[in-house]
Amino acid sequence: MGQSSDALTADHIAFIATQKLFFVGTATADSTVNVSPKGRDALRVLDERRVIWLNLTGSGNETAAHVQAFPRMTLMFCAFEGPPQILRLYGTARTIQYGEECGEDGWAALYGLFEPLAGARQIFDLAIERVQTSCGMAVPTYAYGGDRTALDSWARRKGPEGLERYWQRKNRRSIDGLSAPIPAPRPAGDGTP
Repeated sequence: MGQSSDALTADHIAFIATQKLFFVGTATADSTVNVSPKGRDALRVLDERRVIWLNLTGSGNETAAHVQAFPRMTLMFCAFEGPPQILRLYGTARTIQYGEECGEDGWAALYGLFEPLAGARQIFDLAIERVQTSCGMAVPTYAYGGDRTALDSWARRKGPEGLERYWQRKNRRSIDGLSAPIPAPRPAGDGTP
């Protein structure tokens, strides 16, 4: 059954590598709890106590608003194929915006660990404090049918300037009115989708 530790094991890392979907949970002390599904090849395990994930443009920006105010985060992975298992990572997160440089922990270095994805908005860096597994025996099985391409097409059509206008219009506040950080404008012709 369930086990708890303060770091990922090789088995945990192998399990994460096979997952096509994970969920991100955040909240402040008095905000609406936000749980977002994340797909694509947008998560990297840096070591047994640190993961990063690339956040793409969406209709909201709840995670960034919450992390800015209250940096706790939970990531959850469920086995939809094979033996049942649920894996949760609890920790403290920080947000790295496009263009934000902090040496080896800045945008350029971390974004370079991912294949470029249209609409990339932020990278979240989770310092893991607790790892917990549970059985997952009630989670149904599903077959993976592939990644959706609609967000890529939408972001490419908008282009960098269109995405920045969208962020200004739709991503500056959470549903509870919290300020949400958005990336600084991209330099003209930088080639980033």
